[in-house]
Amino acid sequence: MAKDKSYIYGPVPSRRLGFSLGLDLVPYKTCSFDCIYCQLGKTTNKTTQRKEYVSKDAVLSQLDEVLGTDQTIDYITFSGSGEPTLNSSVGEMLKEIKKMTQIKIAVLTNGSLLSDPGLRNELLAADLVVPSLDAASPETFKRVNRPHSSIEFDKIVAGLLKFREEFKGNIWLEVMLTKGINDNTKEIGLFKSIVSKINPDKIQLNTVVRPPTEKYCLPLGESELARIKNSFGKRCEIIPEFRARAKRTYTRDVQEQVLELLKRRPCTLSDISTSLGMHPNEVIKLLSLLQKDNKIRYVEYGDKGYYKPWEA
Repeated sequence: MAKDKSYIYGPVPSRRLGFSLGLDLVPYKTCSFDCIYCQLGKTTNKTTQRKEYVSKDAVLSQLDEVLGTDQTIDYITFSGSGEPTLNSSVGEMLKEIKKMTQIKIAVLTNGSLLSDPGLRNELLAADLVVPSLDAASPETFKRVNRPHSSIEFDKIVAGLLKFREEFKGNIWLEVMLTKGINDNTKEIGLFKSIVSKINPDKIQLNTVVRPPTEKYCLPLGESELARIKNSFGKRCEIIPEFRARAKRTYTRDVQEQVLELLKRRPCTLSDISTSLGMHPNEVIKLLSLLQKDNKIRYVEYGDKGYYKPWEA
């Protein structure tokens, strides 16, 4: 079990969930996948073992403190820097949080463990589950998600189908599209067939909008996304920007701290996170805003990615 630290981050502006208070339930980059598009870098602990990586009591204690403050929170979100359902206390935490607050709870998951009936039962207490499906064939699944050797594509799909039967809350299925890899006509046709069986409440198309693990991982353009969206039908949407409200969540002081840090030397995501004492997911949101304002840019040196001031 990890030593006590801050397992709560945010609220951060989420393109889907408004102001999201994140719960980080596994150590950094502990995941069942090693996705080529991941904004947090390569998986360092690829596993399917479920255990209490992070103390349930520590998470609930820290959450109780945050809920006592005057902050806007639209969702409490099980997410973080790895696959949250690897934590074996997910079900207990969901039930305890329901006793603490009426704020809705979302679980962001790669869906890799939904073939487990026990996990599916644990997740029934959530209000919203957002699983991802980044491939529609076994070959593409291995190429995009680079899963743990024990994970089979067909079992993931079967798990999603069973969960849809059992879960009474909302399911928003995220489809992450990468140019030239899973966006071809054949793959989209297979996606549509699988998605129609899962019958999610929403289909959310996403593409590579932040620096990915692999530099060959490229985004789709707006027109390409719009064309695919139309082929999926009315319940499909392109994950929207979250800009106007997002700016207000980060003070000018924090933005200036980042800019001053980068003026001294280019920094990686990890460098900035450590220096500011902020969770990587919080830092990513802030960096995205600064990039959109053309204040910083992302460059690659060797096998690492760095942020630096735009004029540097």
